[in-house]
Amino acid sequence: MDGIFNVLKPPGMTSHDVVGAMRKILNMKKIGHGGTLDPSAAGVLPVFTGQATRFLEYASHEEKTYRAEMTFGFQTDTGDTEGKIIAESPVLRLTEEEIDRALESFLGDGFQIPPMYSAISVKGTKLYKLARQGIEIKREPRPITIRQLRRVAYTGRTLVFDVTCSKGTFIRTLTEDLADKLGMKGTMSFLLRRQAGVFTLEDAHTLEEIAEAPARYCLDVDCVLAQFPRVEVNALQGRRIAQGVATTVPHAKPYEGQLVQVFTGEGLLVGLAKVKDQRLYAHKIIRIPEVQDRE
Repeated sequence: MDGIFNVLKPPGMTSHDVVGAMRKILNMKKIGHGGTLDPSAAGVLPVFTGQATRFLEYASHEEKTYRAEMTFGFQTDTGDTEGKIIAESPVLRLTEEEIDRALESFLGDGFQIPPMYSAISVKGTKLYKLARQGIEIKREPRPITIRQLRRVAYTGRTLVFDVTCSKGTFIRTLTEDLADKLGMKGTMSFLLRRQAGVFTLEDAHTLEEIAEAPARYCLDVDCVLAQFPRVEVNALQGRRIAQGVATTVPHAKPYEGQLVQVFTGEGLLVGLAKVKDQRLYAHKIIRIPEVQDRE
């Protein structure tokens, strides 16, 4: 089965656990996910299967939207409530205006130092593995973009906020930085991914639902390729392109130098191809169209 599943990840499972569960459900090994979600977090986790895994990059680079809760007064080594408390502070009473000003200060392009408890690799070793050994190393700041950051609810002890951000943004770190901005310590106490690119929480499905009817919830890979123009070819042309043969397609001329989606007249996605001198060169292929003998 080659496609994408919009999985509703439950808290308590790692993203790798979800991939493992999908391997059992579909009885196949070639499966990957479109962006790590913390074990304690829940929400949207796109899972790519079979030949669709070739297109993972087009989901993992999309911006994401989260709802997060911060609890004031303490900070942990992991950045969430699963970790050990390493610092505490008094809990200050804030006005909504103070909170909104602090949130606004994080909007736009910036840099963020990733936490030690993360899946980022340094010289082949995951940071969280070093952190579990009590080892902390210097991490270089990474560019991020915060497009939206909005207060949802404030109780005095907790702050709930929505954030839309670029790939690679750590909400645990954003939470700590926001708490510092407000003059306190703070820790992420809840995280829900509401959207990852085209995949939304409203359209996500549990592992149990998927296990009952996998084909019903399997999406075609073209749902993550909307940014690329669409070029239609006949089945024979599609087959040649999929087999690596540079194929002349005159009506692809307007897209010279670009990647395009290649579809057959029956609406079957062949994959992505590069346009050069009115020829299509295979870039990433998901399937080889069948051709009748008479063709």
